[in-house]
Amino acid sequence: MSQLRFREIQRFRQPWVWCLLLVTNFWLIGIFGYGLVQQLIKGEQWGSNPMSDMGLVVTTVLMVVFSLGMLWLFLTMSLQVEVRSDALYVHFKYWKRQTIQYGDIASVEACQYRPILQYGGWGIRRRRNGWAFNVSGNKGVRLTFHEGKHLMIGSQRYTELAAAIEAERAR
Repeated sequence: MSQLRFREIQRFRQPWVWCLLLVTNFWLIGIFGYGLVQQLIKGEQWGSNPMSDMGLVVTTVLMVVFSLGMLWLFLTMSLQVEVRSDALYVHFKYWKRQTIQYGDIASVEACQYRPILQYGGWGIRRRRNGWAFNVSGNKGVRLTFHEGKHLMIGSQRYTELAAAIEAERAR
């Protein structure tokens, strides 16, 4: 059984992300709610090319389910990084899981980076020469592999993460 040397779990908790999600969701639900009231209660057609009553109800229900689903997704999604004695495990919950053998890593660098300019933002990002897994901030660990590819792992404890990976590589 492999031993856990380091573990970090990060979540989307930035206020601007939640403001954007909440405003967008309230706006969508408000617009379709208004349409329901206008068409079903007041009896006035909503829009210049209105849907049937049933179409509007189904569309509104789908929009509410989608909106709540997005909120649930961002609330529960996480980036989990584990340095274990057998390998490095990086798991972006619901999307991607990667196991990295220490022998495949050519170099490890704790660094500051520019998520938007270098990787196009946060989340799972693919670039020509590698990947980035990040949730927030601008600090992380850049792994360079022997074949020249890179992996940027965003971390709030980036120096500890780099030290743990280096310690396991040295074993």
